[in-house]
This record gives sequence, structure tokens and C-alpha cells, in this order.
Amino acid sequence: MDRTEEAAPPCLRVGLIGYGLAGSVFHAPLISATEGLTLDTVVTADPERRAQVHAELGSDMRTLATTEELFARAGELDLVVVASPNRTHVALARRALEAGLPVVVDKPLAGTAAEAQQLASLAAERGLMLSAFHNRRWDNDFLTVRSLLADGALGDRVRRFESRYERWRPELKGGWRESGDPAEVGGLLYDLGSHLVDQALTLFGPATSVYAETDARRPGAEADDDAFIALTHADGVRSHLWMSAVAAQLGPRFRVLGSEAAYVKDGLDPQEAALREGARPVSGERWGVEPESAWGTIGDLDARRPVPTRDGDYPAYYAGIAAALREGTQPPVTAHEAVATIRVLEAARTSALESCVITTDLS
Repeated sequence: MDRTEEAAPPCLRVGLIGYGLAGSVFHAPLISATEGLTLDTVVTADPERRAQVHAELGSDMRTLATTEELFARAGELDLVVVASPNRTHVALARRALEAGLPVVVDKPLAGTAAEAQQLASLAAERGLMLSAFHNRRWDNDFLTVRSLLADGALGDRVRRFESRYERWRPELKGGWRESGDPAEVGGLLYDLGSHLVDQALTLFGPATSVYAETDARRPGAEADDDAFIALTHADGVRSHLWMSAVAAQLGPRFRVLGSEAAYVKDGLDPQEAALREGARPVSGERWGVEPESAWGTIGDLDARRPVPTRDGDYPAYYAGIAAALREGTQPPVTAHEAVATIRVLEAARTSALESCVITTDLS
């Protein structure tokens, strides 16, 4: 038989824990759209969510009510994805690794750097892949910033990187994300801050100092809903990162100040909205496309021009996971990178509580 006629390798079977926002909007659709992966099982204790699984993924999709049932079938799976509430991330990731299964954990990987490092060490000891779902590395605007930096379009160095995820949600919604219980790992610092810090470290490398401010602004708020982080990177770049639920007018998503030009971009990547509305990536078709009216601009006070925004590419994350499992390559987000993000977030929390700059080892 000609090599071109050889059968494709069997799909890697994925068990997904959790079918809330993360599981239903991000993980299940992206796993299902990835060549070489098949969503085998969804775990959710909520009968309404199990009905949602069958409505969205098909009546034959296997659903389980407990993780014990899932791990009893560990030998039938090739990957576990943890998309349950933050408080469960460490315990479930550890359980999966101990069962001999590679793991993807929705961000944040853990509530503390020590817990994150313990998971990374366990994965290394077992020779298993561990990755965190920092999908915002494939936002269309972030991909555009990376491209501009690679091309030197802003000059020979960046002086300041400004990045924001801001919302206007003046009323509390309730739920674990707004809980003040530290065990829940709620609040915007660890929610949106996970993405902002990961993006800054991806672009400019390790941070050498962290300063942060956090507040609970809304009446009755227990967890931080308005925060700011200032990072100094080892190469001298400064990153200023904002996250807020109380921004009645939104600042630019990115403002990147270079030695010769600046790039300014408003708005949000369209992929989450598309996934929420039921759109799905299809092989061979464009995805994450932004209209020209939403493009950012590059230039200075005398002259500016629009910059076409690159297409967003959330599907790239699970394509990279499939490649890592089959070929033994590094996953698209490594355990070490996920630990570094948690280390910065933990330092930011300490900085905000103690009103100080943290300069301990953050790499």
C-alpha cells in the first residue's frame, strides 16, 4: 500500500471536566474542531448542563456525573481537560497526572506558584504533558502586535506596553468568580489578569519587578473587580496592565509605545463572541476575521496609518496540543510558562496587599 494511502492514526480521545462557560464556549467547540482529537466524554454534575451537552454535541455524547467515573475509565482516554471552577484545578490536574493522563487546565493553572510548580514537577516526573489554556495568545490583536514587533515596525525597542481587558458590569452577577473566599481563586486579578500577564511575558520575557493595585469597587463586592499591574521586564520594557469590571468607557485594548512609532488598537478579538453565538471554526475557512473599521493604527503625531488585523486563531491551541501528544513536542503553552504567570500574579496580589514593589525571583 502506498504511504499516501495509509490510514490516519486514530483520534486522541479527550475527557472534558466541566461544561460551564469555559467548557461549553471554548473547550468543547475547539476540541471538536481539531483534526486528530475527538471529544469522548463530558463530566458535569448538573442535569441541565448534561442536557445542554446532548443538545449541542449530539445525543450520543457520553456524559458522566462525577470525575470518579471518568478516572475509572482512564485507560480509554488520551487527554483530560480541566474546565471546572478554579478551586478544583490543582486537585483534578493532579488526579489526572497520577492516572497517567496528559492534562490541559483552563487558566489559571493554580492559585499559588507553589501549587503550580508541584503540578509541573509531577508532570515532568511522570513524563506527561501539562499545559494551561492561555488562548488569548491567539487573539487577533495580540497576533498583530507580535507581528509588528517581529518586523521592527515600532522601532528597535518597545518602551512601554499597555494592555487592557475592561468591561462595564456595574452590578454583581454572583457565583464563585465573585466570591471573596480565597479557596475559590476568584476576582479579576486571576481571571483576566492571567491572560494579560501571560501575553506580556510571552512578548517581553521574564519580569524582574511587580507593582499592583487591586480594589473591590462595586457595592457588596467581595473579590477584586478593578486592578492594575506594572511589570518591569529583564530587558527594560515596562508593561502596564489593566483589568476592570467598572469601566464605563473602555480604554484602548493595546497601546504599544516604541522608539520610532506607536500602535493603538481598540475593541476585542471577535472569536469569543462568535463561539458564544454558535459559530464554529471550519478547516479551510477563515476564522477570527475583523472588519477594516476595527483595525488599529501605527505611526506618530504627524502620520498614522491603519494596520490590517491578523485573523484570530484559537484553533491553533488544540492543534498544538494534538501535535505535542503525537510527536512529543512542546505544547503551545508549557507548564513552566504557566507557573511563571502564576508567580507574577501571586507577587501582584502581595504587592497590592502590602503596597510595595516585589522584586524576588519571578522567572
